[in-house]
Amino acid sequence: MAEVIKWLDDGTAGGSPFSPRFGDRYRSELGGLDQAKEVFLKGCGLPEAWGGQPQWTVLETGFGLGLNFLVTWAAWKADPNRPRLLHFVSTEAFPASAADVFRSAQTHPELIPFAEELQRQLWGLLPGFHRLVFEGGQVLLTLCIGDAKAMLREQSFEADSVYLDGFSPQRNPDIWDLHTFKAVARCCRRGTRIATWTIARSVRDALAQCGFVVSKVPGIPPKRDNLQGEFNPAWEPKKAQPPPARRAPSTCVVIGSGLAGAAVAASLARRGWRVQVLDAAEAPAAGASGLPAGLLAPHVSPDDSLLSRLSRSGIRATLQQADALLQTGIDWAPTGVLEHCVEHPRKLPDAWKEEWADAAQDWTQPASAVQLAQCGLPAEAPALWHARVGWIRPASLVNAWLATPGVQWRGQCAVSRLERTSVGWRLLDFAGHELATAELVVLAAGYGSRALAANVEGGSELALQAIRGQVTWGLHAPSLADALPPFPVNGLGSLAPAVPIPGAGMAWLTGSSFERDNPQPGIRPDDNRHNLERLQTLLPQAASVLAGQFGAGLTHAWAGVRCATPGRLPALGTLGQNVWVCSGMGSRGLTFAALCGELLAARLHAEPLPIEQRLADALTPHTAPKI
Repeated sequence: MAEVIKWLDDGTAGGSPFSPRFGDRYRSELGGLDQAKEVFLKGCGLPEAWGGQPQWTVLETGFGLGLNFLVTWAAWKADPNRPRLLHFVSTEAFPASAADVFRSAQTHPELIPFAEELQRQLWGLLPGFHRLVFEGGQVLLTLCIGDAKAMLREQSFEADSVYLDGFSPQRNPDIWDLHTFKAVARCCRRGTRIATWTIARSVRDALAQCGFVVSKVPGIPPKRDNLQGEFNPAWEPKKAQPPPARRAPSTCVVIGSGLAGAAVAASLARRGWRVQVLDAAEAPAAGASGLPAGLLAPHVSPDDSLLSRLSRSGIRATLQQADALLQTGIDWAPTGVLEHCVEHPRKLPDAWKEEWADAAQDWTQPASAVQLAQCGLPAEAPALWHARVGWIRPASLVNAWLATPGVQWRGQCAVSRLERTSVGWRLLDFAGHELATAELVVLAAGYGSRALAANVEGGSELALQAIRGQVTWGLHAPSLADALPPFPVNGLGSLAPAVPIPGAGMAWLTGSSFERDNPQPGIRPDDNRHNLERLQTLLPQAASVLAGQFGAGLTHAWAGVRCATPGRLPALGTLGQNVWVCSGMGSRGLTFAALCGELLAARLHAEPLPIEQRLADALTPHTAPKI
């Protein structure tokens, strides 16, 4: 459940937010705006300190009602000398509702536009990391839901500013203890500025023990003093996993212009890279990403597995991009998706039914009797309702990413091998002609990445498997829409009941087939029959309605080759000096592409990660066994 907040009518504008859990106010008795500006922003020397920097990272130990973030974001936007990228990483064990966060900002008119944007994205805050995106990707909020110490152990970055915030040390001592400050120190560089409103002796002593040099400074009423300082230990800090050095944007060649390659290109271009995207085809999204329409749906498991967590992070990233770049109803639609659990019922994690019920329902809940009836399924059918997802035309997303300033697409450029140079890499075609040079190369050519990886000096073929799939589709006949479900359904294959096909009208799509170890995408009539048979199991009523079109030869087909890893997770990582791979997304390219693009960029630039470190580590590419 969202954290309970009581709004006290104490004479302050809008009331004062009070926490029954901790018996303390969320902000100063005289309002939180001055505290956010004077104690935290100015206490860390902002906005002057970030002037002219390519990126700036703020770490906060208690998100609360988000006021410090809103004030920092507003200051960034008002500053003509602002950094290109602002990261704000905040931990929160007990997240407030989106409505309470917005209510807290309503007393400050200058913050309302920012609060409205924040409110729109504050949904589904289950334990773990949540990356929220603002200002076209230039302001990135990473909300880490859980204990601050545990959350910070899952990050690897160096903060430029630290806001130590939270309820008073007497009310919530855990967030002010030595172990929390050690976790904060691991995320600091020498010279990182730190600020807080408390001057408690226990806090000052613990900070000093962790290498922070702090001093009292004049406070704002009703506080006489505040605390400011910097991380400057008398010893040389030793870190188990030192973060990589921040690198300056340069030149990059991405091989492949499907979802994976286009997402990487856009993420790097937003950070100032000059990116060429090379593809052997005549147009982008010519491979598996040319699917007429695909479904987004999170993976659900009773233990909330790595795949389940990654799928939610990926879907949030994709929804943000679709909302910002695509036309609703034409390129995509957040219709919701019903999952008919044909093979076996899917159990939700126990915690989703109790303390995290509100956040979980934003993602997934048991399908209702009404929703099942709309699909022609009995009330007892095992099914889940995924609320915020829907269908997307992958090619539309690919083309939107390739239109990012700084990205150049080039077709009919088949890369055969890579040669190292003194400044980077040369990419050659099959005749040995140079196609491009760049400091960085990213292999994102689907199954083709397997062989390309072997051309990297000392490289081996990647453990990637070709999976051919065929989709069957047809145009709507009169009154057909009323006979099909009003939303997509997946489970054993899928049905997208209403997708506009440019120049043709409204269509339905079903499939797809799943054929391992076949890299040939040719159309097969038998696969259309197979898709109908699967649809008869998934949605008997819809299959009965559509069977006539199959029998009359009124259906069409599309086929493509997906690329998967043995562990069903994407392959994202480095293969050697300045060569990366982003591939192996299987049937979840729409789920994982945007997330992987941001994760690759974050690792290159030593930024905060959009997902927990252990999730990122699980994506390490593996080589194929030698026969």
